[in-house]
Amino acid sequence: MLEVAIDADGEWDSSTGWEQLAEAAARAAIAESRFPALAEGERPVEISVRLTGDEEVRQLNAEWRDKDKPTNVLSFPLVEPEELTSSAQDGPELMLGDIVLARGVCVREAEDKAIPLADHAAHLLVHGTLHLLGYDHGDDADAGDMEAREVRALARLGIRNPYEEAA
Repeated sequence: MLEVAIDADGEWDSSTGWEQLAEAAARAAIAESRFPALAEGERPVEISVRLTGDEEVRQLNAEWRDKDKPTNVLSFPLVEPEELTSSAQDGPELMLGDIVLARGVCVREAEDKAIPLADHAAHLLVHGTLHLLGYDHGDDADAGDMEAREVRALARLGIRNPYEEAA
């Protein structure tokens, strides 16, 4: 049983259904992971999403990654890998972790790609959710696996492959 808790500051347009988009993106990512039962099992599973501005993300990026600049998405996993493999069982709530998106960076990237902000945000939420589930892109093999999972998750949402060159 998946719950996505979202906190959006004033920079994010409240007319967009960010809560629904975040939950749909997380569910799609989980479905394409090694742990598809997480979203539908009996055990409560939670992801926290913070939609904020570039400055807050810059501060978090500096503190946690020693990179003093804003970035599009940050993920902060809170579970150990063995907790994911046993997560289909009953137990206390499993807090997967936190995902933070920076509005300004997301807007600029969406404009550069000529895609809707909601589609780009969905991609970043899928990407962040996969990080919470232990996926990484530190080498070519891992990057290829993670990218393929992102593409399949986005297809579930009706969003085209963000890695294809625009025609």
